[in-house]
Amino acid sequence: MKPWESIISEHEQRAYRAAGFGRPSGLGIRPALLIIDVQYRTVGTKRQPFWESIKEFPTSCGDVGWNAVDNIAVLLETFRTKNWPVLYPHVAPKKATDGGRLAEKVPSIMTIPAHGYDFVEEVAPREGDVLLPKKHPSAFFGTALASHLIDAQADTLIVTGCTTSGCVRGSVVDAFSLNFRVFVPHDCVYDRSQTSHAVNLFDMSEKYADVGSAAELVTQLRDIPARV
Repeated sequence: MKPWESIISEHEQRAYRAAGFGRPSGLGIRPALLIIDVQYRTVGTKRQPFWESIKEFPTSCGDVGWNAVDNIAVLLETFRTKNWPVLYPHVAPKKATDGGRLAEKVPSIMTIPAHGYDFVEEVAPREGDVLLPKKHPSAFFGTALASHLIDAQADTLIVTGCTTSGCVRGSVVDAFSLNFRVFVPHDCVYDRSQTSHAVNLFDMSEKYADVGSAAELVTQLRDIPARV
């Protein structure tokens, strides 16, 4: 069952089918993995329910984030085994000069303790991975992401992390606009709002990406040759 099945009505889904949306794009042969903003500030340093987790970091998504981390870890192992590129678009610690509209819209993000920006250990980068500090929702905006993907000759982006409705969606739309094939494993992305999570997954599935489970994706990836 897709995450949006209980939220998007049958009538609305049929309307998209009638317009020709939702066709699968499939994977290419040179995938790259994006792990977006999987930092302690988005899940907390301990596995706790949402209302407990936000006592540590107001920006935490709580246990839904940790559930996604577990699935990302499985997917990451496949990428490690295949020697495929892994990239980490992430928010760096905020400075006073980083304010702008974000500070006005979400002032709490300006006061996160430094350790909140550390990568979650279970899916943390290692030597050879690409770290991409960003200041905006899309992992492409104002970063060298496109340049790194061209250098890696990537044709497919697997997008994981958070939030589904924010940085994940923004990055997916830009990746699609740049003619990459895009796959979003729905159990590898997370959001503090499950409604927003589900609706945005549906919208991405209809217009910009293939959406499936991490297990389904790993099965498809097995048939793609490793990078030498």
